[in-house]
Amino acid sequence: MYNQCLWDYISWITYRWPSSWKQHIEQLLNKMCTACYALRNINLIVPIDMLRVIYFAHIHSIISYGVIFWGSSSYANKAFILQKKIIRIITNTRPKDFCREVFKSMEIMSLYSQYIYSLVLYTINNKHLLDTNNEIHKYKTRNNNNLHHPIANLSKFNEGAYISGIQVFNHLPQYIEALTNDHKYFKLTLKRFLYHHSFYSMNEYYEYKEDRRI
Repeated sequence: MYNQCLWDYISWITYRWPSSWKQHIEQLLNKMCTACYALRNINLIVPIDMLRVIYFAHIHSIISYGVIFWGSSSYANKAFILQKKIIRIITNTRPKDFCREVFKSMEIMSLYSQYIYSLVLYTINNKHLLDTNNEIHKYKTRNNNNLHHPIANLSKFNEGAYISGIQVFNHLPQYIEALTNDHKYFKLTLKRFLYHHSFYSMNEYYEYKEDRRI
């Protein structure tokens, strides 16, 4: 009953979602550009630990707001490019320097890591409304304990938070997935995993195969 209500609601609202989130992301980019300009004016006189605090107080909140909806858009990469520019300003590194190690050392999630983190928490918070594969069928398969992935032909629905959340959750390393009953430790371990890998795309996340403790 609850699952059907959730499905019906998300199916209804999906038709009303923007097709590309372009307008929303452009507004987000404008806010990030303003923050970028402010950081550029103070980065040489403010210590890096304070700049990190400013980042989380302003830029992080801009990026994380509603990211489970727009993070799958093709335009999201523009926000990621600007995020890397901001990270370079904070750390006073050159424009073409790689940022992955900086993301790791400063424990700042890349946009795609933040998207994964937000999606997983969204899914965990609604896990009681979702089915596992072994609740749908009785076949013993390797993915028996995974969340069931509904079949839908609507592309917008498949790219939305409901389906994407299931896909992302099912791809988590087993040692993280096993911690779902301990919400606090689960979030801490998930953060460590995402800080350590600092994913630059969703393809990079789905290609991740290693399953060891970070």
